Amino acid sequence: MARKPVIVAIDGPAGAGKSTIARALARRLGFTYIDTGAMYRAVALWAMRVNVDLDDALKLEQLAREARIEIEGDSRVLLNGEDVTAAIRDAEVSEAASKVSTAPGVRRAMRDEQRRIGSLHSVVMEGRDIGTVVFPDADVKIYLDADPAIRAGRRALETGADAGKIAREIAERDQRDRTRSEAPLTQAPDAEYVDSTALTLEQAEEAILKIVRARTSNGKEHSS
Repeated sequence: MARKPVIVAIDGPAGAGKSTIARALARRLGFTYIDTGAMYRAVALWAMRVNVDLDDALKLEQLAREARIEIEGDSRVLLNGEDVTAAIRDAEVSEAASKVSTAPGVRRAMRDEQRRIGSLHSVVMEGRDIGTVVFPDADVKIYLDADPAIRAGRRALETGADAGKIAREIAERDQRDRTRSEAPLTQAPDAEYVDSTALTLEQAEEAILKIVRARTSNGKEHSS
């Protein structure tokens, strides 16, 4: 009998290390890694290309429903067949994605697609509402956090941007994520809280891997 897919949900604010840790965990567990932020970035990129107003919730939902977003391996992102892996990391696209992700219809469209993927494969899925909305019954839920100054410093090292500017952007992103009407960023009651402020990302990864192995059947790794 086929084994039921295992869902590992990692939520948390920008710069906490979710993507790096989730990608590494997926490799070690043999699971599929899903960067939900990349999905919102892809919708934002398409909206920008076709000049859709980022305040037009109905048009944004239509784009999100029509978009063919594929994630290959653990990092390659395709939008309607085009490799947009590099394009969606542009600072302007990141800012647009932050706005697009507040649209309820877009979140619902992405949620449906994320659930479809999770029904087919064991996944490590990271985002902001995975354990609370997308997979409230996930096998493992992690809320990964860190001090805002540490998060800004990490993002500045990653992007080469000014740390002060990054700190302001993160503060604005946190505010939007935590106060939006649809699926705000919050820790699920049954999620394990992991604070990576005083940890290296490798140490945080080991801490989360230990939790995953303790909570999944017999601590054994599963195939995707």
